[in-house]
Amino acid sequence: MMSEPELEIVTIGRSSIDVYGQQIGTRLEDMASFSKAVGGCPTNIAIGTSRLGLRSGLITRVGNEPFGRFIREQLGREGVATEGVHTDPNRLTALAFVGVRDSHTFPLIFYRTDCADAALDETDIDPALIARTRSVLVSGTHFSRPHSAAAQRKAMRLVHEAGGKVLFDVDYRPNLWGVAGHDEGESRYVRSEGVSALLREILPECDLIVGTEEELHIAAGSEDTLEAIRIVRRLSPGAVIVCKRGPMGCVVFDDAIPDSLDDGIKGPGFPVEVYNTLGAGDAFMSGFLRGWLRDEPIETCCAYANACGALAVSRLLCSPEIPTFVELQYFLQHGSPTRSLRHDADINHLHWATTRRVQPTPILAFACDHRIQLEAVATEVGASFDRIGAFKRLAVQAAARVAKGRPGFGMFLDGRYGQEALFDASHAGLWVARPVEQTGSRPVEFERDARNGFGSIGAQLVEWPTEQVVKCLCFYHPDDDEALRLRQERELARIQDACRRQNRDLLIEIIAGKHGPLTDDTVPRILERLYSIGLKPDWWKLEPLRSGASWRAAGQVIEAGDPLCRGVVMLGLDAPADDLIAAFSASAATPWVKGFAIGRTIFIDPARAWLAGRIEDAEAVDTMAERFEALVQAWGARSYQAGA
Repeated sequence: MMSEPELEIVTIGRSSIDVYGQQIGTRLEDMASFSKAVGGCPTNIAIGTSRLGLRSGLITRVGNEPFGRFIREQLGREGVATEGVHTDPNRLTALAFVGVRDSHTFPLIFYRTDCADAALDETDIDPALIARTRSVLVSGTHFSRPHSAAAQRKAMRLVHEAGGKVLFDVDYRPNLWGVAGHDEGESRYVRSEGVSALLREILPECDLIVGTEEELHIAAGSEDTLEAIRIVRRLSPGAVIVCKRGPMGCVVFDDAIPDSLDDGIKGPGFPVEVYNTLGAGDAFMSGFLRGWLRDEPIETCCAYANACGALAVSRLLCSPEIPTFVELQYFLQHGSPTRSLRHDADINHLHWATTRRVQPTPILAFACDHRIQLEAVATEVGASFDRIGAFKRLAVQAAARVAKGRPGFGMFLDGRYGQEALFDASHAGLWVARPVEQTGSRPVEFERDARNGFGSIGAQLVEWPTEQVVKCLCFYHPDDDEALRLRQERELARIQDACRRQNRDLLIEIIAGKHGPLTDDTVPRILERLYSIGLKPDWWKLEPLRSGASWRAAGQVIEAGDPLCRGVVMLGLDAPADDLIAAFSASAATPWVKGFAIGRTIFIDPARAWLAGRIEDAEAVDTMAERFEALVQAWGARSYQAGA
């Protein structure tokens, strides 16, 4: 028998880019914009099981192009072992386009003619990889072609020889078997004795068989569900058989088949509003395997599976919507006050915060998103505002010189004067935060579209790269009059909503000291208030606080308000470097302070000299790099002081 394998599951088969129409309730013909995600049943299950805590791997092929690289990179971000993901130099990554026409109709088009994953063959199955896993999952679609069927059979044989298990997801897509046309991608069942005959050959080799009622019909060759399950049992006497029944949950048979489906083993069902069924089965399988591969009771496996399916079916995308184990546990313990789970703020926050990209810390950021400050300097020395953009590019050079490609280094840059600098920062691999607020506005207002002076902030964010963090500065004091406070809170809620809808990190910057006294409880009071109205930004950016006690109090509020918050970066407010270094020390009173974003302390003097023509590019870059490096060194000398 196998003992403590490195991997608990390796899935085999389809890997594609799923392209989802963003307009809900219309034909694919009429959809105007789309979002992409990793798709394909086995790939979704690899991601889903990894999110739920299993050690997962994948065997597939992708193209040697951006979509193939995206799949590989996303698998890595999800913690999926990618040694079995092979790059096919001659074929493109598969595509699938899907839309939501109504609550029962989900048009789907597969682009799989000679695609990379369909070319999988026995050479892609590495015995060493199979030897490292407790189980192999095979899917029905990849038995539709001789070479990919041979690949799966080889993996099944190898894992059984090593004492592992074979898991079979029937995954029946009639048009991928050639028994339905291109326009029937949504079809889940077309009777085919040829398909049934082939699948019946597979069943005796399987330890777990999972399918919908229709999928069990095709596997067994009978359209009577109970009879189909009995046929599967005769062919697979030792297998656990799982019948998925949509909103009714599932029923499991681990022994003899009873006289009624309802006499099988069941778990709780979770009736929810259906938003998109595509991928719900993959989420279901991920949940079931999270329990089954950890030897939990079948009733628990069913609860995991049904809950994962309910969460996935209530959302638009496929693999991105599969829950994490933290989210799953919360849902099982607390449920939801609404059947429309995509409208449950607590669940949505848990999903976002436990699936967003990992961000290395500390954040060591050179802030050069200043606009009116650099305009003032340019006016002072008689320089054209057109030169500000060129100076920001020098700032990026300085930051990149200090960063040397290390993670956690970054820039705060704007789009008004810093568009080219933003390009440079991306090429340099720097973490980037970008402002949305109209400079100096109080109450906070959002930067207007330069093309027409108006426009929705959400519409503007569509053009931003997803890796850019959205930054919103708000001059907010807890003693502001109610009308001002409520208006600012409304705008902060708007930008949070826009960021969540577009899957973007949000950083809220709070400056209180310019509009009232800054005492030890000022910032903690602000954070308490903003959390109480539902604001949960990924990051806070806060001014230097007066004492370790104040920082500890702020950290305690964050811990209570959102323990999944990424943390705090400290801003500079043009303070002298020595004062900032002292502030670094005070901030060490709480582990929630994860870095700094300092600007004018670094750039204001070289900006004035450069814009006045007194120094050349190289000297400006040298000076800014030297100052930034000094702050980085000072931060490195800072250590968390629990009793500070």
